[in-house]
Order: sequence, then structure tokens, then C-alpha cells
Amino acid sequence: MIQPRSIVNITDNSGGKIGRIFKVLGSSKKRYARIGDIVVLSVQKAEPRKAIKKKDVLQAVVVRQRSPFRRKDGSYIRFDENAVVIVEKGKQDPIAGRVFGPIPREMAEMGYQKIASLAPEIV
Repeated sequence: MIQPRSIVNITDNSGGKIGRIFKVLGSSKKRYARIGDIVVLSVQKAEPRKAIKKKDVLQAVVVRQRSPFRRKDGSYIRFDENAVVIVEKGKQDPIAGRVFGPIPREMAEMGYQKIASLAPEIV
């Protein structure tokens, strides 16, 4: 479960490396983000000479989480890290041109076909 003040890895080539969640979008009382949820984050660490800088406030979608995620068939999937992909505000398209690491197949079912097609591996 990813909640406000959680530190997450940014797993695309937009320029951000590490971000801190400060809002989970959805309902006003929503506390935890799961795979496929949109969050608002602040970039804590960024690569030099890229479009995204430190302290930028952006929207991102959660693509990996450490807590087990239950699938429709009853099985569970779990990742080693919490990771997000930065998306355009109000849309579901990623800003970056590459996505690193595995992505669960539920991402494509949730409407993030572009992120799923950019990922090197679908789990």
C-alpha cells in the first residue's frame, strides 16, 4: 500500500529518479494507492540536463507495489519495489518514451495500453 509520504522509484526515462507521494487521487478520503491508481508526487532526486527537475510536482500512475496484489483468478503478485510512471496531467499517456522493469498485465486492462506497450516485460 502506497500512502502519502511514501518514497517511490520513478521507472521511466523522464529524468526523475525518486519521488515522494503527497496525495492519492480519487476520493477525498482515499488513503492508499494500489496498482493503476493516480498519485501526485514531488521529485526528490532527478538526473541532470533533463526536462523534469527536483521539486517538480507531477502526476504518476503506480505500476509496481511491494504489498501483494490480488488478481481475478485468486493468485497474488508482488514486486520488490514501489514504482511509478509519470503521466500527463488529466490523461493516461506517459511523458517518457521508455519504461523500465516489469509491468503487471492489469495495467493494459485498466486502460494504460501505452505504458504496457513501452514496458520490456509484462508479468
